[in-house]
Amino acid sequence: MKNQNTPIAREGYPFIAAFAVLAFAGVFSAWKICSVAMFCFGALFVLLTLFTLCFFRNPERTPPSDERAVVAPADGTVIVIDRVPQTPLNQEALKISIFMSVFNVHINRVPFSGKIMELTHVPGRFFDARDERASCENERTTVVLETASGVRLAFVQIAGLIARRIVCYPKTGDQLERGKRYGLIRFGSRVDVYLPVDVKLLVKLGDKTISGETVLARLG
Repeated sequence: MKNQNTPIAREGYPFIAAFAVLAFAGVFSAWKICSVAMFCFGALFVLLTLFTLCFFRNPERTPPSDERAVVAPADGTVIVIDRVPQTPLNQEALKISIFMSVFNVHINRVPFSGKIMELTHVPGRFFDARDERASCENERTTVVLETASGVRLAFVQIAGLIARRIVCYPKTGDQLERGKRYGLIRFGSRVDVYLPVDVKLLVKLGDKTISGETVLARLG
């Protein structure tokens, strides 16, 4: 899959290149004609170039040694922990939602090793990702994964108010490894994780998560 060893996610290259060209053009023009307006134009795109580089950063992460640990699929803040009856698992499950701001790393990582049994993309609306309606009404991509021991869990990339592009690399039938990169969401959003209700929960509301490293729960 893509972006396994790149410091910047490839999906960001076109944005970074475009902003960098405009920044150079603005600064160069300002120098040539001594224009304050062109300098401000160039400075704006210098800042946008730096922001985009930061947004698409792709740091290395080290998953925990505990093989039963379910790791966070996203950097962000835990905004929902709840037992819900209607889920992608077609049964009651523990739902953990992580909100990603525009300042978080947006590469998503696999929460647990297993085989993809279902992968679906649903077009939808673009409510703020912190709105509970986002889980069932926003555009989203759902992965239902089965572990080697037969346990099923699901994780859902959800588009937000600004985020309008979900990227998911694998396909149904692929074998995924915990902590590996599997996709991203551009410009702020949310990831929901659905786990069996008998897991040992290890996070609380408001906790900050690091994708691939923070342990959300332990499977029994």
